[in-house]
Amino acid sequence: MSDLSNFIAGLPKAELHLHIEGTLEPELLFKLAQRNQIPLKYQSVDELKQAYRFSNLQDFLNIYYEGANVLREEQDFYDLTWAYLLKCREQHVVHTEIFFDPQTHTSRGILFATVINGINHALQDAHDKLGISSRLIMCFLRHLDEASAFQALEQALDYKDLIVGVGLDSSEKGNPPSKFERVFAKAREEGFLTVAHAGEEGPVEYVREAVDLLKVFRIDHGNASINDEQLAVELVRRQIPLTVCPLSNLALKVVPDLENHPLKKLLDRGLLVTVNSDDPAYFGGYINENYLAIAEALSLSKADLCLLAKNSFRGSLLTAKEQEKHLNSVDSFCRQ
Repeated sequence: MSDLSNFIAGLPKAELHLHIEGTLEPELLFKLAQRNQIPLKYQSVDELKQAYRFSNLQDFLNIYYEGANVLREEQDFYDLTWAYLLKCREQHVVHTEIFFDPQTHTSRGILFATVINGINHALQDAHDKLGISSRLIMCFLRHLDEASAFQALEQALDYKDLIVGVGLDSSEKGNPPSKFERVFAKAREEGFLTVAHAGEEGPVEYVREAVDLLKVFRIDHGNASINDEQLAVELVRRQIPLTVCPLSNLALKVVPDLENHPLKKLLDRGLLVTVNSDDPAYFGGYINENYLAIAEALSLSKADLCLLAKNSFRGSLLTAKEQEKHLNSVDSFCRQ
């Protein structure tokens, strides 16, 4: 391992943009397909991996939803989540805020309870056995209609003790945040915090809508924020975090190459930028691989990496006291 790899590996981190269905590694996908007797159109793990070449977000989503089809039982959702949490331990992710997409599963006849109970049991075990803290955020699929989102929200009300917030993901183009303004208003009324994917493939106006209409406390991706000076000033003033995902952006052609990624410009501009892995099983790397790839591409200093790690805790839903503890551990590591 290089000096930089070693440094990143030891850095305490939080992950704030992670779709649990996007951690379904091909090997586990085949195992679950076999366990649940689900035929796959791919003959081998290697053949499936060959399909992980995307030209845009929709290409990825098509195969992502297809892969999710093997998730049927509570144990499947537990195994999926536990595998990710073991990766967290390996990569020194001490806190994670996980997205899950109930509509992906309830539309297939899977009970909401099956999904959330499997995920939650793994999160509890990670807290007790691995010392990893977590929060759970339910995302609405933006390519579906408002009525479907309201239905998902209704199902979530029985699990307010497990779900801290709601988000917005899936196909961004043509599905502006404003489409879900009423759903998010109802979610806030019910006590949920709000986040939203915006400014990945969509325009900077979507970031503005997410802030103004959905009242988000955090923007997922937010790359386009650099294109609106007034918005950037507001994001800095309010310290609204951006959960940036470099390898995802590269895989989905959001950026032509990482050398042209806006992360450093956003960071230098004073925005609260964080690094995350999004859907690591599909995009070629978990959080450490994302840190390393963007550090090498943009010649980030160790001070930059320490700031990104600290931002990951500042942008989290941890209490001020918990954040302080983790910020001190980053400082301690970086001083060494």
